[in-house]
Amino acid sequence: MRPRVMGILNVTPDSFYDGGRFTTEKSILTQVEKMVNEGADIIDIGAYSSRPGAIDIPAKEESERMIRAVSAVHKKFPEIILSADTFRADVAKAAINEGAAMINDISGGKDENMFETAALLRVPYVLMHMRGTPQTMTQLTQYDNLLKDIVDYFHNKIAKLHEAGVKDIIIDPGFGFAKTTEQNFELLEKLDYFKILEKPILAGLSRKSFLWKTLGTNPEGALNGTISANTIALFQGASLLRVHDVKEAVDCIRLVSQLNTSEIIN
Repeated sequence: MRPRVMGILNVTPDSFYDGGRFTTEKSILTQVEKMVNEGADIIDIGAYSSRPGAIDIPAKEESERMIRAVSAVHKKFPEIILSADTFRADVAKAAINEGAAMINDISGGKDENMFETAALLRVPYVLMHMRGTPQTMTQLTQYDNLLKDIVDYFHNKIAKLHEAGVKDIIIDPGFGFAKTTEQNFELLEKLDYFKILEKPILAGLSRKSFLWKTLGTNPEGALNGTISANTIALFQGASLLRVHDVKEAVDCIRLVSQLNTSEIIN
């Protein structure tokens, strides 16, 4: 099965790259149409900024943003799979009720009701690794053994998800979340290590700061770096690329899939 592309749609005013660009229904639908035409398999809608130091907004505000966006997109593009990017169970439930079909939880179930909610809704669940919150994560980058610590985290969370009744689980090592630049590159280099968990791997590398800082540029100048990182992730077994730039990710998958990589890309 070829790797899939998840297009990012942040309906927030303060996301690190596209904050404030997609806050009206017209701008949201225009962007979704562009991503769908470019080959996106999934649209991941986020209504809470998770950039380092982002403002913590109330659940009501996040829910209103999420519902407005999901409802509009689902009505216009009923055939596209929508993902609710949220760590709050109530927001996830509201999004699914409006037409979303999966949950992308950056917190790994810190909301005690999230696993049960995902099970009851019977939707795929993206389990990401993060420490702390977007407000504190940059201070929580000390690991005894980076890869082992993250795998242990996933083992524990996956067991709890299975116990709750969640069957369709995707893992995301959380590039940029409670990791230093060096740790992010170690994760990228050894992404195939997480195959031992026997779950699809999502790589969220798009325009991340460890790429653009290394290149001496900014998020706007990080497209080439993103393409390069996504290529490496594909060779390391990524099943899903979460990106701002859909066409480039689709092209990357097409080219890599032409190589003799049957043992790497299924």
